[in-house]
Amino acid sequence: MEILVAILLGVLTASGVFLILRARTFSVVLGLTLLSHAVNLFLFSMGRLHTNAPAVIGEAAQHADPLPQALVLTAIVIGFAMTAFVVVLALRSVLELKNDHVDGVDKNEEPI
Repeated sequence: MEILVAILLGVLTASGVFLILRARTFSVVLGLTLLSHAVNLFLFSMGRLHTNAPAVIGEAAQHADPLPQALVLTAIVIGFAMTAFVVVLALRSVLELKNDHVDGVDKNEEPI
């Protein structure tokens, strides 16, 4: 199971970095989203979760650490809000500049 999580983390991180380095706005937003999912999965896997273990200390021999779960839940909410903001900002940029390039200039067109 650890190998599967490690491979998934590597694929998410590599895909996120690849998409961030592209010249299109939507690719950058999608890459940042994939990178944030990779970080969330990494934080969640660092919690060493146990199956059927309570999050209360003293109730059982093994307990689940609630801190990584709280961090990931907070990161998901903040990531969703920031993604929505960046998508609206990118749509506004596309409507004003009439292209989807990060720098605002298409290599096939003349500068605005």
